[in-house]
Amino acid sequence: MFKTRTISKTIQRVSELFPILLLTGPRQVGKTTLLEACASEGRGYVTLDDIEQRELALREPNLFLQRHQPPVIIDEVQYAPNLFPAIKMIVDQSRQPGLFWLTGSQKFHLMQGITETLAGRVAILDLLGLSQAELYDRQDDQAFLPTLQWLEHARKQPRGPSQLMDVYRAIWLGSFPRLVLSGGDARDIFYSSYIQTYIQRDVRALTRVGDEMVFQRFLRASAARTGQLINYADLARDVDVDQKTIKAWLSIMETSGLIYLLQPYHTNVTSRIIKTPKLYFLDTGLCAYLAQWSTPESLEAGAMSGAILETFMLSEILKSYWHHGKAANFYFYRDRDQKEVDLLIEQDNCLYPVEFKKSAAPSQDAMRNFQTLGKLDRAIGSGAVICLKESDLPLSSTVNAVPVSYL
Repeated sequence: MFKTRTISKTIQRVSELFPILLLTGPRQVGKTTLLEACASEGRGYVTLDDIEQRELALREPNLFLQRHQPPVIIDEVQYAPNLFPAIKMIVDQSRQPGLFWLTGSQKFHLMQGITETLAGRVAILDLLGLSQAELYDRQDDQAFLPTLQWLEHARKQPRGPSQLMDVYRAIWLGSFPRLVLSGGDARDIFYSSYIQTYIQRDVRALTRVGDEMVFQRFLRASAARTGQLINYADLARDVDVDQKTIKAWLSIMETSGLIYLLQPYHTNVTSRIIKTPKLYFLDTGLCAYLAQWSTPESLEAGAMSGAILETFMLSEILKSYWHHGKAANFYFYRDRDQKEVDLLIEQDNCLYPVEFKKSAAPSQDAMRNFQTLGKLDRAIGSGAVICLKESDLPLSSTVNAVPVSYL
């Protein structure tokens, strides 16, 4: 089964403008399948997961590109960054759009080569797992913004799950296409294999992990902290490594597309704002597996219940931006008086506040901290409380309760 990906239209659009497209994202989110589905007849394909092709690209980049002439898809291009100067020569001579479609699952090494060699010639897009919009075949989906216009549009679209356990089953299963579209029967095997592959193929290519068990302990400790402020000292103590190692490993996970670090919003207006980022796993199924929740029921009833629901809500909103090729100007607010707003979306010099709640009947108390934002000396737009209601409901003249099924 194949699901139409929201980003497909963006791929076609940027390919008419840029000679090079780079599609990044974690392994197994469907980058290759997507590009092959978008490709017209005559576009070639080669993967650098193939050792022979990789060695040729490393040893003779010009010969490699003679064998695989554009238009072409080059998969896992991070394995041969010395291809970039040769690609640049072809692009500058041809001056045609859509010549090279590249994929990569390691932005850590990729971005340095891209920015140094291909700046101005490449469009970079990020792909995550299947969104609710894609799973439920919304053909005219929009990036989330808590406005009446978005709300009116969302009411007319097919919806995701709204019942409590249906939501948590979706969270527990995750969003990797191969797993979701197969019904999830082999979930544990999938994630076990994914973690082993990730450690062996990606992490070792980026850093020296001397003890795989220590790194697995780090993965589990990180998963248990999704939706929380990062406490590097606490995490280092649990894993039994130093804080420098923790920061390096978090950076690798972020650039591999496994986690998202939500930055705090701060200005010079006040010095009382917390400046530590919050950690979110980008796939809730992987997160739940690492944290060792064996069923959707145990996950919903357990200590991580609220945090992983928040993680799911944030990741769906993030997908709605990245899969439309839009920059996600996302922040959170928290001050030293413990007043917090879960998400601030910045657009057109305006801040839109969003709160995440595990409730089917949120009260006005859920948005009480929105008024704190007035001290930031910025325009504050309409807000939303994302929750488990069946349908949307106004909480005030500017804030609506929005069902998670709308995302």
